[in-house]
Amino acid sequence: MKEYFKTSGICPKEIGVDLDENGVINEVEFVGGCEGNTHGIQNLIKGEKAETISKKLKGIDCRGKGTSCPDQLSQILDKILER
Repeated sequence: MKEYFKTSGICPKEIGVDLDENGVINEVEFVGGCEGNTHGIQNLIKGEKAETISKKLKGIDCRGKGTSCPDQLSQILDKILER
């Protein structure tokens, strides 16, 4: 089941994430933001291990904001995996 998380300082207002019981990404949905870029991210990470994707996306910066859509997705994946 997809769970939605509020974001801060980026264009999408929420990111929805669905992982399977093995920590594999079933689906990610960015609510708002640049549709082309967010769909690209969604397609690239579907079926991948959340832990691997989090490590790859962590710390990516957008225009000096100190965060980005990929960075916030990595933070969300980490929260889910810590449960």
